[in-house]
Amino acid sequence: MVLKFVVLCPQKNKKMFNKKSTPIYYVTIFGTALSLALSGCGSSAGNGYNMEPPAVPVLAVDTASAITYKDYSAALEGKVNIEIRAQVDGYIDKIFVDEGAYVSAGQSLFKINDLPYQEQLNTALANQHAAEANLAKAQLELDKFEILTKNNVVSDIQLKTAKSSYEMAKASLEQTKASVGLARINIGYTLVKAPVSGFIGRIPKRLGSLVGRMDAQALTTLSDVHEVYAYFSMSEMDFITFNKENAGNTTADKIKGLPPVSLILADGNPYDEAGKIEMVDGQFDKTTGSISLRANFPNSKGLLRSGNTGRVRVSTTIKGAVSVPQEATFEVQDKVFVYVLADSNKIQRMPIVISGKSGDNYLIKDGIERGTTIVTGGLNSIQDGMVVAPKTATADSSKTK
Repeated sequence: MVLKFVVLCPQKNKKMFNKKSTPIYYVTIFGTALSLALSGCGSSAGNGYNMEPPAVPVLAVDTASAITYKDYSAALEGKVNIEIRAQVDGYIDKIFVDEGAYVSAGQSLFKINDLPYQEQLNTALANQHAAEANLAKAQLELDKFEILTKNNVVSDIQLKTAKSSYEMAKASLEQTKASVGLARINIGYTLVKAPVSGFIGRIPKRLGSLVGRMDAQALTTLSDVHEVYAYFSMSEMDFITFNKENAGNTTADKIKGLPPVSLILADGNPYDEAGKIEMVDGQFDKTTGSISLRANFPNSKGLLRSGNTGRVRVSTTIKGAVSVPQEATFEVQDKVFVYVLADSNKIQRMPIVISGKSGDNYLIKDGIERGTTIVTGGLNSIQDGMVVAPKTATADSSKTK
Protein backbone atom coordinates (compact mmCIF):
# COMPACT_ATOMS: atom_id res chain seq x y z
CA MET A 1 0.00 0.00 0.00
CA VAL A 2 1.40 3.38 -0.98
CA LEU A 3 0.74 6.38 1.31
CA LYS A 4 1.24 9.92 0.10
CA PHE A 5 2.01 12.76 2.55
CA VAL A 6 2.53 16.42 1.91
CA VAL A 7 5.67 17.77 3.54
CA LEU A 8 6.38 21.49 3.46
CA CYS A 9 10.04 22.34 3.90
CA PRO A 10 10.50 25.86 2.67
CA GLN A 11 13.75 26.32 4.59
CA LYS A 12 15.63 23.81 2.39
CA ASN A 13 13.80 24.43 -0.86
CA LYS A 14 13.57 28.16 -1.22
CA LYS A 15 14.32 27.92 -4.91
CA MET A 16 11.07 26.13 -5.50
CA PHE A 17 9.02 29.12 -4.29
CA ASN A 18 7.70 31.66 -6.77
CA LYS A 19 4.81 34.04 -6.94
CA LYS A 20 2.57 31.61 -8.75
CA SER A 21 3.20 28.31 -7.01
CA THR A 22 3.57 26.78 -3.60
CA PRO A 23 6.42 24.33 -2.82
CA ILE A 24 4.59 21.03 -2.40
CA TYR A 25 6.55 17.75 -2.48
CA TYR A 26 5.02 14.34 -2.64
CA VAL A 27 7.01 11.74 -0.78
CA THR A 28 6.20 8.10 -1.13
CA ILE A 29 7.10 6.22 2.00
CA PHE A 30 6.56 2.83 3.44
CA GLY A 31 6.14 2.00 7.15
CA THR A 32 8.45 3.97 9.39
CA ALA A 33 9.88 6.07 6.60
CA LEU A 34 7.41 8.79 7.68
CA SER A 35 9.63 9.82 10.59
CA LEU A 36 12.60 10.15 8.22
CA ALA A 37 10.63 12.46 6.01
CA LEU A 38 9.65 14.62 8.96
CA SER A 39 13.20 14.78 10.26
CA GLY A 40 14.30 16.13 6.88
CA CYS A 41 12.54 19.41 7.61
CA GLY A 42 15.22 20.35 10.12
CA SER A 43 15.81 20.20 13.83
CA SER A 44 12.95 22.57 14.65
CA ALA A 45 10.38 19.85 13.98
CA GLY A 46 12.09 17.32 16.24
CA ASN A 47 12.13 19.55 19.35
CA GLY A 48 8.41 19.04 19.95
CA TYR A 49 8.93 15.36 20.65
CA ASN A 50 11.77 15.77 23.19
CA MET A 51 10.20 18.27 25.65
CA GLU A 52 11.77 18.85 29.03
CA PRO A 53 9.56 18.24 32.15
CA PRO A 54 7.87 21.51 33.16
CA ALA A 55 9.43 23.31 36.12
CA VAL A 56 6.90 23.92 38.89
CA PRO A 57 7.29 25.40 42.39
CA VAL A 58 6.82 22.90 45.24
CA LEU A 59 6.52 23.26 48.99
CA ALA A 60 6.89 20.86 51.91
CA VAL A 61 3.77 21.26 54.07
CA ASP A 62 4.49 22.17 57.69
CA THR A 63 2.45 22.85 60.83
CA ALA A 64 2.19 26.12 62.73
CA SER A 65 -0.19 28.12 64.91
CA ALA A 66 -2.87 29.75 62.79
CA ILE A 67 -5.72 32.15 63.41
CA THR A 68 -8.91 31.20 61.65
CA TYR A 69 -12.32 32.78 61.80
CA LYS A 70 -15.94 32.00 61.12
CA ASP A 71 -18.74 34.41 60.23
CA TYR A 72 -22.25 34.29 61.67
CA SER A 73 -25.21 36.26 60.35
CA ALA A 74 -26.30 38.88 62.87
CA ALA A 75 -29.16 41.30 63.49
CA LEU A 76 -28.37 44.60 65.23
CA GLU A 77 -30.43 46.32 67.90
CA GLY A 78 -29.81 49.37 70.03
CA LYS A 79 -28.97 48.76 73.66
CA VAL A 80 -32.32 50.37 74.47
CA ASN A 81 -35.01 49.84 71.87
CA ILE A 82 -38.45 50.75 73.17
CA GLU A 83 -41.93 51.54 71.90
CA ILE A 84 -43.46 54.87 72.83
CA ARG A 85 -47.17 54.38 73.59
CA ALA A 86 -50.02 56.58 74.78
CA GLN A 87 -51.05 55.99 78.39
CA VAL A 88 -54.29 57.96 78.10
CA ASP A 89 -56.96 58.16 75.41
CA GLY A 90 -57.33 61.30 73.34
CA TYR A 91 -56.54 63.20 70.17
CA ILE A 92 -52.99 64.26 69.26
CA ASP A 93 -52.73 68.03 69.52
CA LYS A 94 -49.02 68.46 68.79
CA ILE A 95 -46.02 66.48 67.51
CA PHE A 96 -42.74 68.04 68.64
CA VAL A 97 -40.25 65.84 66.76
CA ASP A 98 -39.69 64.42 63.29
CA GLU A 99 -38.90 60.88 62.21
CA GLY A 100 -35.21 59.99 62.51
CA ALA A 101 -34.45 62.88 64.88
CA TYR A 102 -32.15 62.44 67.85
CA VAL A 103 -33.81 63.34 71.15
CA SER A 104 -32.58 63.60 74.72
CA ALA A 105 -34.12 61.96 77.75
CA GLY A 106 -37.06 64.07 79.02
CA GLN A 107 -37.64 65.87 75.72
CA SER A 108 -41.30 66.35 74.71
CA LEU A 109 -42.48 64.17 71.84
CA PHE A 110 -46.32 64.33 71.64
CA LYS A 111 -49.13 66.35 73.23
CA ILE A 112 -52.54 64.69 73.68
CA ASN A 113 -55.61 66.86 74.24
CA ASP A 114 -55.94 67.24 78.02
CA LEU A 115 -59.29 69.03 78.43
CA PRO A 116 -61.18 65.91 79.63
CA TYR A 117 -58.46 65.22 82.16
CA GLN A 118 -58.46 68.82 83.40
CA GLU A 119 -62.18 68.44 84.13
CA GLN A 120 -61.52 65.14 85.91
CA LEU A 121 -58.96 66.96 88.06
CA ASN A 122 -61.43 69.75 88.86
CA THR A 123 -64.05 67.18 89.88
CA ALA A 124 -61.54 65.36 92.05
CA LEU A 125 -60.48 68.63 93.72
CA ALA A 126 -64.15 69.49 94.46
CA ASN A 127 -64.67 66.09 96.03
CA GLN A 128 -61.55 66.61 98.10
CA HIS A 129 -62.80 69.94 99.39
CA ALA A 130 -66.14 68.37 100.33
CA ALA A 131 -64.33 65.55 102.10
CA GLU A 132 -62.22 68.06 104.02
CA ALA A 133 -65.39 69.84 105.17
CA ASN A 134 -66.99 66.57 106.28
CA LEU A 135 -63.83 65.69 108.19
CA ALA A 136 -63.89 69.06 109.95
CA LYS A 137 -67.56 68.54 110.87
CA ALA A 138 -66.83 65.03 112.15
CA GLN A 139 -63.96 66.44 114.22
CA LEU A 140 -66.33 68.94 115.88
CA GLU A 141 -68.84 66.22 116.66
CA LEU A 142 -66.14 64.05 118.15
CA ASP A 143 -64.82 66.87 120.32
CA LYS A 144 -68.34 67.65 121.57
CA PHE A 145 -69.14 64.08 122.53
CA GLU A 146 -65.79 63.66 124.30
CA ILE A 147 -66.69 66.59 126.61
CA LEU A 148 -70.23 65.36 127.14
CA THR A 149 -69.05 61.87 127.93
CA LYS A 150 -66.61 63.16 130.56
CA ASN A 151 -69.51 64.99 132.23
CA ASN A 152 -71.71 61.88 132.01
CA VAL A 153 -74.21 63.71 129.81
CA VAL A 154 -74.14 61.16 127.00
CA SER A 155 -73.23 57.51 126.91
CA ASP A 156 -70.05 55.93 125.59
CA ILE A 157 -72.02 54.55 122.63
CA GLN A 158 -72.58 58.02 121.26
CA LEU A 159 -68.89 58.84 121.66
CA LYS A 160 -67.91 55.69 119.79
CA THR A 161 -70.37 56.56 117.05
CA ALA A 162 -68.82 60.01 116.72
CA LYS A 163 -65.34 58.46 116.49
CA SER A 164 -66.53 56.11 113.76
CA SER A 165 -68.01 58.99 111.78
CA TYR A 166 -64.72 60.86 112.12
CA GLU A 167 -62.71 57.89 110.80
CA MET A 168 -65.07 57.51 107.85
CA ALA A 169 -64.70 61.20 106.97
CA LYS A 170 -60.95 60.87 107.24
CA ALA A 171 -60.90 57.84 104.90
CA SER A 172 -63.17 59.63 102.46
CA LEU A 173 -60.74 62.54 102.35
CA GLU A 174 -57.84 60.17 101.62
CA GLN A 175 -59.86 58.63 98.79
CA THR A 176 -60.54 61.98 97.20
CA LYS A 177 -56.88 62.89 97.50
CA ALA A 178 -56.01 59.70 95.60
CA SER A 179 -58.49 60.70 92.89
CA VAL A 180 -56.83 64.10 92.64
CA GLY A 181 -53.44 62.44 92.34
CA LEU A 182 -54.67 60.10 89.60
CA ALA A 183 -56.18 63.02 87.69
CA ARG A 184 -52.85 64.87 87.88
CA ILE A 185 -51.01 61.76 86.61
CA ASN A 186 -53.39 61.47 83.64
CA ILE A 187 -52.78 65.10 82.80
CA GLY A 188 -49.05 64.41 82.93
CA TYR A 189 -49.54 61.50 80.57
CA THR A 190 -51.03 63.82 77.96
CA LEU A 191 -47.51 65.17 77.41
CA VAL A 192 -45.47 62.22 76.09
CA LYS A 193 -41.74 62.57 76.81
CA ALA A 194 -38.67 60.57 75.80
CA PRO A 195 -37.68 58.15 78.59
CA VAL A 196 -34.12 57.81 77.20
CA SER A 197 -31.92 59.50 74.65
CA GLY A 198 -31.92 58.04 71.16
CA PHE A 199 -33.26 58.18 67.63
CA ILE A 200 -36.95 58.46 66.76
CA GLY A 201 -38.40 55.84 64.43
CA ARG A 202 -41.48 56.09 62.21
CA ILE A 203 -44.43 58.16 63.40
CA PRO A 204 -47.53 56.49 61.94
CA LYS A 205 -50.05 58.75 63.75
CA ARG A 206 -50.50 62.38 62.73
CA LEU A 207 -52.11 65.50 64.18
CA GLY A 208 -55.73 64.86 65.09
CA SER A 209 -55.36 61.08 65.30
CA LEU A 210 -57.15 59.34 68.12
CA VAL A 211 -54.74 57.34 70.26
CA GLY A 212 -55.16 55.22 73.36
CA ARG A 213 -53.69 52.68 75.71
CA MET A 214 -55.18 49.75 73.79
CA ASP A 215 -53.73 50.70 70.39
CA ALA A 216 -51.92 47.86 68.64
CA GLN A 217 -49.57 50.34 66.97
CA ALA A 218 -47.17 52.46 69.03
CA LEU A 219 -46.81 56.21 68.61
CA THR A 220 -43.19 55.64 67.59
CA THR A 221 -40.05 53.77 68.60
CA LEU A 222 -36.98 55.12 70.35
CA SER A 223 -33.54 53.54 70.06
CA ASP A 224 -30.54 54.31 72.21
CA VAL A 225 -27.64 53.28 69.93
CA HIS A 226 -24.63 54.49 71.90
CA GLU A 227 -23.99 50.77 72.18
CA VAL A 228 -25.35 48.18 69.76
CA TYR A 229 -26.20 44.54 70.39
CA ALA A 230 -25.46 42.05 67.61
CA TYR A 231 -27.50 38.86 68.01
CA PHE A 232 -26.28 35.77 66.15
CA SER A 233 -26.82 32.02 66.31
CA MET A 234 -24.29 29.21 66.58
CA SER A 235 -24.95 25.61 65.58
CA GLU A 236 -24.70 22.81 68.11
CA MET A 237 -21.44 21.54 66.60
CA ASP A 238 -19.90 25.02 66.64
CA PHE A 239 -21.00 25.51 70.25
CA ILE A 240 -19.40 22.21 71.27
CA THR A 241 -16.16 23.35 69.61
CA PHE A 242 -16.54 26.72 71.33
CA ASN A 243 -16.70 25.03 74.73
CA LYS A 244 -13.73 22.76 74.01
CA GLU A 245 -11.39 25.42 72.70
CA ASN A 246 -12.01 28.11 75.34
CA ALA A 247 -10.76 27.77 78.89
CA GLY A 248 -13.08 28.04 81.88
CA ASN A 249 -15.28 25.92 84.07
CA THR A 250 -18.52 27.72 83.21
CA THR A 251 -19.87 29.50 80.18
CA ALA A 252 -19.44 32.82 81.98
CA ASP A 253 -15.74 32.05 82.56
CA LYS A 254 -15.29 31.12 78.89
CA ILE A 255 -16.95 34.37 77.77
CA LYS A 256 -14.60 36.44 79.94
CA GLY A 257 -11.58 34.91 78.24
CA LEU A 258 -12.83 35.32 74.67
CA PRO A 259 -10.88 37.61 72.32
CA PRO A 260 -12.67 40.58 70.74
CA VAL A 261 -14.92 39.90 67.76
CA SER A 262 -15.38 42.00 64.63
CA LEU A 263 -18.45 43.04 62.70
CA ILE A 264 -18.66 42.76 58.91
CA LEU A 265 -21.20 45.23 57.56
CA ALA A 266 -23.72 44.56 54.81
CA ASP A 267 -21.37 46.04 52.19
CA GLY A 268 -18.66 43.53 53.10
CA ASN A 269 -16.41 46.05 54.88
CA PRO A 270 -15.38 45.57 58.52
CA TYR A 271 -16.74 47.90 61.19
CA ASP A 272 -13.89 49.93 62.65
CA GLU A 273 -14.62 49.15 66.32
CA ALA A 274 -14.19 45.73 67.92
CA GLY A 275 -16.90 44.11 69.98
CA LYS A 276 -17.17 41.64 72.83
CA ILE A 277 -19.36 38.58 73.29
CA GLU A 278 -21.30 39.13 76.52
CA MET A 279 -24.17 36.64 76.53
CA VAL A 280 -24.96 33.06 75.59
CA ASP A 281 -28.59 31.94 75.64
CA GLY A 282 -29.60 29.41 78.28
CA GLN A 283 -31.00 26.87 75.84
CA PHE A 284 -31.03 25.79 72.19
CA ASP A 285 -33.84 26.67 69.83
CA LYS A 286 -35.77 23.44 69.26
CA THR A 287 -36.80 24.52 65.75
CA THR A 288 -33.38 25.50 64.38
CA GLY A 289 -31.11 23.50 66.67
CA SER A 290 -28.96 26.58 67.31
CA ILE A 291 -28.14 28.72 70.32
CA SER A 292 -28.17 32.54 70.40
CA LEU A 293 -25.26 34.74 71.43
CA ARG A 294 -24.99 38.49 71.87
CA ALA A 295 -22.00 40.68 71.09
CA ASN A 296 -21.78 44.29 72.23
CA PHE A 297 -20.25 46.93 69.91
CA PRO A 298 -19.58 50.59 70.77
CA ASN A 299 -21.20 53.07 68.41
CA SER A 300 -19.56 56.37 69.24
CA LYS A 301 -19.95 57.70 65.67
CA GLY A 302 -23.59 56.63 65.34
CA LEU A 303 -22.96 54.57 62.19
CA LEU A 304 -25.04 51.62 63.37
CA ARG A 305 -28.81 51.63 63.84
CA SER A 306 -31.39 49.17 65.07
CA GLY A 307 -32.43 46.89 62.23
CA ASN A 308 -29.00 46.79 60.55
CA THR A 309 -27.69 43.40 59.48
CA GLY A 310 -24.16 42.08 59.23
CA ARG A 311 -21.89 39.21 60.20
CA VAL A 312 -20.12 38.67 63.48
CA ARG A 313 -16.63 37.29 62.83
CA VAL A 314 -15.33 35.03 65.60
CA SER A 315 -11.61 34.18 65.49
CA THR A 316 -9.97 31.04 66.86
CA THR A 317 -6.28 30.22 67.36
CA ILE A 318 -5.39 26.70 66.22
CA LYS A 319 -2.08 25.19 67.31
CA GLY A 320 -0.25 22.73 65.07
CA ALA A 321 -2.45 23.41 62.07
CA VAL A 322 -1.58 22.03 58.62
CA SER A 323 -2.05 24.82 56.09
CA VAL A 324 -1.55 25.24 52.34
CA PRO A 325 -1.70 28.34 50.14
CA GLN A 326 -5.03 28.87 48.44
CA GLU A 327 -3.31 29.16 45.04
CA ALA A 328 -2.04 25.58 45.46
CA THR A 329 -5.60 24.21 45.42
CA PHE A 330 -8.17 23.68 42.69
CA GLU A 331 -11.75 22.44 42.57
CA VAL A 332 -13.28 19.60 40.59
CA GLN A 333 -16.99 18.84 41.02
CA ASP A 334 -17.29 20.67 44.36
CA LYS A 335 -14.21 18.92 45.78
CA VAL A 336 -10.89 20.59 46.56
CA PHE A 337 -7.61 19.03 45.40
CA VAL A 338 -3.86 19.62 45.48
CA TYR A 339 -1.08 18.10 43.39
CA VAL A 340 1.23 15.98 45.56
CA LEU A 341 4.80 15.25 44.42
CA ALA A 342 5.23 11.46 44.39
CA ASP A 343 8.10 9.13 43.43
CA SER A 344 10.15 9.89 40.31
CA ASN A 345 8.85 13.47 40.40
CA LYS A 346 5.42 12.38 39.25
CA ILE A 347 2.48 14.43 40.50
CA GLN A 348 -0.69 12.94 41.91
CA ARG A 349 -4.04 14.65 42.41
CA MET A 350 -5.04 14.41 46.08
CA PRO A 351 -8.41 15.47 47.59
CA ILE A 352 -8.31 17.51 50.81
CA VAL A 353 -10.85 18.50 53.46
CA ILE A 354 -10.70 22.15 54.52
CA SER A 355 -11.52 23.04 58.13
CA GLY A 356 -11.10 26.79 57.87
CA LYS A 357 -9.20 29.72 56.46
CA SER A 358 -6.32 31.73 57.85
CA GLY A 359 -5.27 34.72 55.79
CA ASP A 360 -4.36 33.43 52.30
CA ASN A 361 -4.06 29.82 53.49
CA TYR A 362 -6.49 26.94 53.88
CA LEU A 363 -6.36 24.89 57.07
CA ILE A 364 -6.42 21.19 56.27
CA LYS A 365 -8.53 18.75 58.26
CA ASP A 366 -7.79 15.64 56.18
CA GLY A 367 -6.00 14.59 52.98
CA ILE A 368 -2.36 15.56 53.51
CA GLU A 369 -0.01 15.60 56.47
CA ARG A 370 3.05 17.45 57.65
CA GLY A 371 6.02 16.81 55.34
CA THR A 372 3.92 16.22 52.22
CA THR A 373 5.34 18.06 49.19
CA ILE A 374 2.76 19.83 47.06
CA VAL A 375 2.83 21.89 43.87
CA THR A 376 2.09 25.55 44.55
CA GLY A 377 2.03 27.08 41.07
CA GLY A 378 1.48 26.47 37.36
CA LEU A 379 -1.53 24.26 38.01
CA ASN A 380 -3.09 25.06 34.65
CA SER A 381 -0.15 23.60 32.73
CA ILE A 382 0.11 20.24 34.49
CA GLN A 383 -2.12 17.23 34.99
CA ASP A 384 -2.37 14.10 37.09
CA GLY A 385 0.50 11.62 36.50
CA MET A 386 2.80 14.06 34.72
CA VAL A 387 6.53 14.16 35.46
CA VAL A 388 7.68 17.61 36.58
CA ALA A 389 10.89 19.38 37.49
CA PRO A 390 10.32 20.58 41.07
CA LYS A 391 11.81 23.78 42.38
CA THR A 392 11.52 25.23 45.86
CA ALA A 393 8.54 27.57 46.27
CA THR A 394 9.09 31.04 47.61
CA ALA A 395 5.68 31.30 49.24
CA ASP A 396 5.44 30.67 52.97
CA SER A 397 2.49 28.43 53.64
CA SER A 398 2.62 29.10 57.34
CA LYS A 399 2.14 32.82 56.86
CA THR A 400 -1.09 34.09 58.35
CA LYS A 401 -2.88 37.34 58.51
